[in-house]
Amino acid sequence: MTDQLITLERFAGTESAAFTFSQRVDYLKRFGTHSQSFSTLQPNMDYFDLPGVGYIGFMRKWGMAFVLSDPVCAPENFELMIERFHARHPNANYVQVSKPVVDILHRRYGLYGTQFGSEARIDLQKWSLKGKKKQIIRTALNQAERNGIEVMERFSDDHTREISEAWIRTRKVKSNEIRFLIRPMEMDYRENERHFYAYEDGKAVGFIYFDPIYQNNKIISYVPNISRANADFKQGIFYTLMAHAMEVFQSEGVPFLDLGLIPLSLDRETESQESSILKKTFHWLYAKCNFIYNFKGLEFTKSRFRGDTIKTYCCHRRTIPALEFAAMLKLTRVI
Repeated sequence: MTDQLITLERFAGTESAAFTFSQRVDYLKRFGTHSQSFSTLQPNMDYFDLPGVGYIGFMRKWGMAFVLSDPVCAPENFELMIERFHARHPNANYVQVSKPVVDILHRRYGLYGTQFGSEARIDLQKWSLKGKKKQIIRTALNQAERNGIEVMERFSDDHTREISEAWIRTRKVKSNEIRFLIRPMEMDYRENERHFYAYEDGKAVGFIYFDPIYQNNKIISYVPNISRANADFKQGIFYTLMAHAMEVFQSEGVPFLDLGLIPLSLDRETESQESSILKKTFHWLYAKCNFIYNFKGLEFTKSRFRGDTIKTYCCHRRTIPALEFAAMLKLTRVI
């Protein structure tokens, strides 16, 4: 038995005990392989901590618990973490979790595991700008060069709030920054964040914040969790910032770049543990409700990078979790 493998029998009587923040960060750096593991440390999260194993991050709304991402622990301990958490929160919902977590929740507790969207991962050691699908990225880079756009990495507040507020006013969801599924821009914990800014005539016109993804105390990837662009600059800032950052990460030997959640980017086939009614509803929302959120635009933009696609799921008790999704949309500030 390895040091990481914790058997169910050994911990049968162990109760959850709160970690210190630094202890939780230690677990993140060892086991934070999910694209949203870093986001579990965003403000206003609750935690279920299991000493010697790891933690689960979640938020509450309307008396319901919503878990974000896979448990932050060794994959061989997912079942133990879920078992212990489920004993405390038997009616919890799980958002943006992987298939191994879905399989445990479906097999042990009968939860549905319905695809919620997709994620994509790029092998940076094989990355290049060649290929037909990447033409739009090359066009954006050429356009940025003609306009004198310069990209630099800076850890500073360079017109950040001004750009962000102007950007939010152009979005379909204008009231607040989305949280939970997308961690807020203001984080108390910011270790190993990477900030890249685009400048036009010396003024910042866009930026991307990248969060680290860890495995065994090493950064194995970054994910662009916060991106903003000046509303007056319509073309190419995201592509330009991404291409520059990827070149930097590639030169540093970082193995991967994750693109994060692509909501409602779904496979047509319905898996056995999915709610067919809910999945049909998701397909309808993608097709008809782009006025609420730019699902199609986000999928198109991220698809240009030609990453390897991975399904991500939500787990729920009822076939149509209408109240649960209303609570989650309220929690995320979409409504």
